[in-house]
Amino acid sequence: MDNLSDTLKKLKITAVDRTEDSLEGCLDCLLQALAQNNLETSEKIQGSGILQLFASLLIPQSSCTAKVANVIAEVAKNEFMRTPCVDAGLISPLVQLLHSKDQEVLLQTGRALGNICYDSHSLQAQLINMGVIPTLVKLLGIHCQNSALTEMCLVAFGNLAELESSKEQFASTNIAEELVKLFKKQIEHDKKEMIFEVLAPLAENDAIKLQLVEAGLVECLLEIVQQKVDSDKEDDIAELKTASDLMVLLLLGDESMQKLFEGGKGNVFQRVLSWIPSNNHQLQLAGALAIANFARNDGNCIHMVDNGIVEKLMDLLDRHVEDGNVTVQHAALSALRNLAIPVVNKAKMLSAGVTEAVLKFLKSEMPPVQFKLLGTLRMLIDAQAEAAEQLGKNVKLVERLVEWCEAKDHAGVMGESNRLLSALIRHSKSKDVIKTIVQSGGIKHLVTMATSEHVIMQNEALVALALIAALELESLHKEVQDLSFLDVVSKLRSHENKSVAQQASLTEQRLTVES
Repeated sequence: MDNLSDTLKKLKITAVDRTEDSLEGCLDCLLQALAQNNLETSEKIQGSGILQLFASLLIPQSSCTAKVANVIAEVAKNEFMRTPCVDAGLISPLVQLLHSKDQEVLLQTGRALGNICYDSHSLQAQLINMGVIPTLVKLLGIHCQNSALTEMCLVAFGNLAELESSKEQFASTNIAEELVKLFKKQIEHDKKEMIFEVLAPLAENDAIKLQLVEAGLVECLLEIVQQKVDSDKEDDIAELKTASDLMVLLLLGDESMQKLFEGGKGNVFQRVLSWIPSNNHQLQLAGALAIANFARNDGNCIHMVDNGIVEKLMDLLDRHVEDGNVTVQHAALSALRNLAIPVVNKAKMLSAGVTEAVLKFLKSEMPPVQFKLLGTLRMLIDAQAEAAEQLGKNVKLVERLVEWCEAKDHAGVMGESNRLLSALIRHSKSKDVIKTIVQSGGIKHLVTMATSEHVIMQNEALVALALIAALELESLHKEVQDLSFLDVVSKLRSHENKSVAQQASLTEQRLTVES
């Protein structure tokens, strides 16, 4: 380490004199010392004050620039050295060096910036504001044959893409085109994985989703699925999962989803359909999630129901009733719920037996499955009196709903259970349904629902209670007295929301008149 002290002293002198041969010799000694003992050497460098001189040495025309950047990259591997590097003013000259044509300078500069800004969102945001994203995307296109530089760019993209502020800048470049082009060339699993790690956060942005679709990423993903589906190798299984998950993510964008749907005749849509009857759980899951994403507008939903998607999803659910895969159950129920939204689909899905298929999961103890089951049933019975009556007289279902209305640990399940109880009454207008709900102890939950913070739930509860008062007041009398229900309704008459206040008045009138 005595030699190191001498080297640091000499470096201070040569840094001022700019004697390139001597400077290069000193930098070589530093790099050698860092390779032998990075921690101790970095501490010595920090103590020497030499970092402040490095900013002036980071100049494009110097033959030593790459080595200076390399030294900075090495010392910045240590967390305690990152702030001193920032304080020494190294970021700005390093960013300027990203415009260099020297590939070694670019590589070491990228490493230095990456290490200094590692795990620091504020520093990464500073780099974004300094315009490094367009510069790095351009570098990737120019130097795509240089694997070390390519890897440096990908690591940088992976870090920067985690920041929301980066997405707009990425979207204004041709990053999608460059990444897809690079992806098509890769054979090694590790390299593909590295690109996937950049694609996933970028694909959360809707504009970039569409750019990736237009650049041909979907075709690459479908090819991976086809190649890996029957493999039992760990890497292949991981790649299949990543590819199918990314495919589903691309479908979350409205424009990218509609472009891939192509009126239900597109190659991508047809390939995704073939995943549902697959024996591979990952593909079943991705297929069901993809259908749920395609089913985000009425036109798509109507087309899919008319072309037999419901039967495919019910077959899939049937395969997962006993000890089934919970994620597949959840995905298939999500798809059915979305498909049931258009009015014209409800009767078709009811006659196809969707209600019976869904009720098989009534015994599920998994809240995500319970939540989607409830939502699917609620969508199916909307304005379907016969179906609402049939379900409302199903004692097992109603008792389960009453039980879930008390699931305080799962607000979504509790809310959906209340809404379905109310919907059964509102859509059936049946005395038998009301009696079943009263006998199962459901009235108290409708009263509680009337005081919900959500206006729509208040309205639904009040309409249901008014119907009970009109059709089966006798059943309601004891409940009303025990729960001080008239007090609740009276308070709601002065609700700030006119719709709730009006419905509360009507309910109170109905109760008072019937009494």
